[in-house]
Amino acid sequence: MARRIAAGAAYGGGGIGLVGAAAVGIFLAEVQLAKRSVGGGRAPVPPPADGIYGMPPPGPGQSADPPLRLAMLGDSTAVGQGVRRAGQTPGALLASGLAAVAERPVEMRNVAQPGAQSDDLERQVTALLTDPARRPDVCVIMVGANDVTHRMPATQSVRYLVSAVRRLRAAGAEVVVGTCPDLGTIEPVYQPLRWLARRVSRQLAAAQTIGAVEQGGRTVSLGDLLGPEFQANPRELFGPDNYHPSAEGYATAAMAVLPTLCAALGLWPETDRLDATRDEGILPVAKAAAEAASAAGTEVTAARAPWALLKHRRRRRLPARTEPTEPATPDAARG
Repeated sequence: MARRIAAGAAYGGGGIGLVGAAAVGIFLAEVQLAKRSVGGGRAPVPPPADGIYGMPPPGPGQSADPPLRLAMLGDSTAVGQGVRRAGQTPGALLASGLAAVAERPVEMRNVAQPGAQSDDLERQVTALLTDPARRPDVCVIMVGANDVTHRMPATQSVRYLVSAVRRLRAAGAEVVVGTCPDLGTIEPVYQPLRWLARRVSRQLAAAQTIGAVEQGGRTVSLGDLLGPEFQANPRELFGPDNYHPSAEGYATAAMAVLPTLCAALGLWPETDRLDATRDEGILPVAKAAAEAASAAGTEVTAARAPWALLKHRRRRRLPARTEPTEPATPDAARG
């Protein structure tokens, strides 16, 4: 795996860890200045969004499929920090979309932690797997930005992610990883540090892809997906602190992850035909990871080792009504 990560970095145009110490020091100093510009990294913490989404429970004498269990892990991006309504968080958006596609309720549980780095994934996975009766069917992990800003080595970051994916897969859960976002899109960061932030972010995203796919997970690139849209619409797609996404930004990310989430559960129509016009193909996993890190909304999933399938799934629009309504009873469906 280490060799493939190194190869992925080479495909991406440079080795992981080759950025000079002086450049990294300048980057960190700029990050501190940027944090002052964005209010010290503080943003509203949304209310808890855990609950049942989708179709209401059946009436007396009616039977229904049990809810699908969706879990969110990671950092503030997985929590949805920056928005004020539970229905605007990625977990609520994905649960609503998954329920619409599956035509059955979805129980969403979020154990992500604002400010978390990849080393917190062990605690989060343990919290999810403690109760065997509530083990998730599918998990979405969004992590990596804090690893970059806190200078966690990429190899160490990926090791924590690989361990989390391995444990979740062993427990029977499908896993989708939204890879490290592009920190070069943060508005208060200027050139040449914007370029450096983008480079480090993409290298970590490629390494995360290789590690997750090796363990049977799927990945979706978030960095380049959000980059152009954030740069073109910074006031619309960034939250009040100019650091975390706004409701529109989280919806953009959720639309990219939803098709892969559905495909992992067998709810998305699969085809053996690859669309060459969309740059889809079967590539060495390292090359697929590097290409995904620089392409919006790209999915990478395992094929026969050491190959991986690179896909650009067509996005489905999220349901028009994604904000959960107040349930009439504790067991009533929301969304």
